[in-house]
Amino acid sequence: MQRNAQTHYPILLVHGLFGFDRIGPFEHFHDIRPALIGAGARVFVPHLSATHCNETRGEQLLAQIQRVLDGTGAQKVNLIGHSQGALAARYAGAVNPQVVASVTSVSGPNHGSELADCLRQALTPGRLPEQVAETVATLFADFLSVLSGKSEMPQNAVAALKALTTEGVAAFNRKFPQGLPDTWGGMGREVVAGIRYYSWSGTVQGNLVDEGGNALDPLHIFSRAFSRYFVKEVDQNDGMVGRYSSHLGKVIRSDYPMDHLDAINQTAGRVRKGLDPVDLYVQHAQRLSEAGL
Repeated sequence: MQRNAQTHYPILLVHGLFGFDRIGPFEHFHDIRPALIGAGARVFVPHLSATHCNETRGEQLLAQIQRVLDGTGAQKVNLIGHSQGALAARYAGAVNPQVVASVTSVSGPNHGSELADCLRQALTPGRLPEQVAETVATLFADFLSVLSGKSEMPQNAVAALKALTTEGVAAFNRKFPQGLPDTWGGMGREVVAGIRYYSWSGTVQGNLVDEGGNALDPLHIFSRAFSRYFVKEVDQNDGMVGRYSSHLGKVIRSDYPMDHLDAINQTAGRVRKGLDPVDLYVQHAQRLSEAGL
């Protein structure tokens, strides 16, 4: 049955690290935007720096929110941020709550990423490994920007990595605590300064043979490999973000059987059986609609 996901305010899908809006026919939020539009929502995908700190990306998001408001006549927007996009969305809501109706974190590192901690520790500050990693990451981000037609966006790979560590996000959270749980693994306040906060995420589960078509996805194989670097949230992570680290506001669910990139229906919709990531977004748009958002 076709859902009615016609929200009162436009929806902005906010990409994370190394993200983009579209490269040719290929969308970062694979099949998600057209599904939301088909269900009645107005949807926009702002393009932020593929690599940069949370505050810089948040300021870029605020500028693009204003363009959406000017173009649509709407007074507010609903922000749905994946991965680091959740931190940009949180920043926008905290800095200018008058233009944000809701902030939804999808697999967002709201307490940092243990994987980012491992990568940061492996790169000695000021030495060759960090410089090489920054050069490679920046070149890759620039390459994505050129392909997506947004080559004017600034990039800073080291700033992005620092911003995703537990230490970096802890500093961010001290400035922008809206929606965060008071206790580890709990829920945060659902409404802060008139903004509703939600979150959902998944975990890598079972064995590779249980994944069906997902077992052929190299990104899922990488996620399984990355998941072994988690210590605090061992067996409770999606390969890049820990389950409880993702909690923000009203937690819809944080143990969906999906890895970090399944959450945006990548690669090209190849996910395990029994889960439809696209439908999670449509369901959420319906949830926002029913809340008058």
